This record gives sequence, C-alpha cells and structure tokens, in this order.
Amino acid sequence: MVQDSNNGLPPHWVVRYSKSKSLPYFFDTSTSASQWEPPSDVNHQVLKEYMAANFPKGGPQSQEKIRCAHLLVKHRDSRRPSSWKTAEITRTKEEALEILRGFENRIRAGNATLGDLATSESDCSSARKKGDLGFFGRGDMQREFEEAAYALKVGEMSGPVETGSGVHLIERLA
Repeated sequence: MVQDSNNGLPPHWVVRYSKSKSLPYFFDTSTSASQWEPPSDVNHQVLKEYMAANFPKGGPQSQEKIRCAHLLVKHRDSRRPSSWKTAEITRTKEEALEILRGFENRIRAGNATLGDLATSESDCSSARKKGDLGFFGRGDMQREFEEAAYALKVGEMSGPVETGSGVHLIERLA
C-alpha cells in the first residue's frame, strides 16, 4: 500500500484532533472510520516525525483558529431538512439561494447585520447567538465552509457558500 509521503499513513487516512479528549486520532476519509491507534501499513518513522511536528503535547502546533458567524438557509436536499424554526423544510436549493441573496443584499446595503438577521432567519441553532460559531480550526467544519471562512479577512462576509447543510453567508469575526 502507498503511504502519504507527508504523514506515513495509507491512502485516505488522516490525523485529526479530538477536542473532547485533547488527543490526535486516525480517520479514514473513505469509510469515515476513526480509531485511536494508527492503521496497519504505516511508515512508523514518517508518522512519528509528523506527529511530533504537528501534535506536540497540549494540542496541534500553530493551528490557526478563527471565529465566524453564519446565516444558514436550508433546503429540502440539505442533509437535515429541518430546523429550530421549521419541522420540515420543503424549499428548493434555488429558493434557498434566492432568500440568502436577499439577506446578502440587505447586509451589504447597510440595512441589517448578519448577526441580527441570523437571530430570526438562520436555520442553524447558532441563531440564538447571532450566528456565532465560536472559534474553530481546520478540519472542524465542512470543507466548503472551511475554505470560504479561512479565505475571509476579519470583518469580511462571504457570498453564498453551498455545503451539505444548505447555503450560508459567513462573516469572519476573528
């Protein structure tokens, strides 16, 4: 089996960090299996060096954490088409995007803030915190969300971002 030259793991395996246990663990991206012990067929020397460089005692080294708020509009094809506001969401993705673009226009025109709109309009439970998701690092959010969030400068807001959860506007807070 061919290993990733950076971490010594077999294909599809990555190292993730458990916030609840404060320990790294191994995750197979092809099966979503996770385990505390390295998978078989690892290059132990490369893995040891990778772990020492990226997961010293106390947590991941220099993992940049950012803080964002978001406004989520779900649609019927979202992975969980329900929310704190609506038991069954039936709108199409196109309708969700149209709603989100309306919110984006109001925010960019200065007629509302993302936080204020999120409180009443977001389909995420973070609505009660003005959409604030708190601090998070790489690997904590869905890939599309993470890429958009990390591309923003503090104070900037994204355009519509599509994920498996629905469509989002994201504002980088820190």
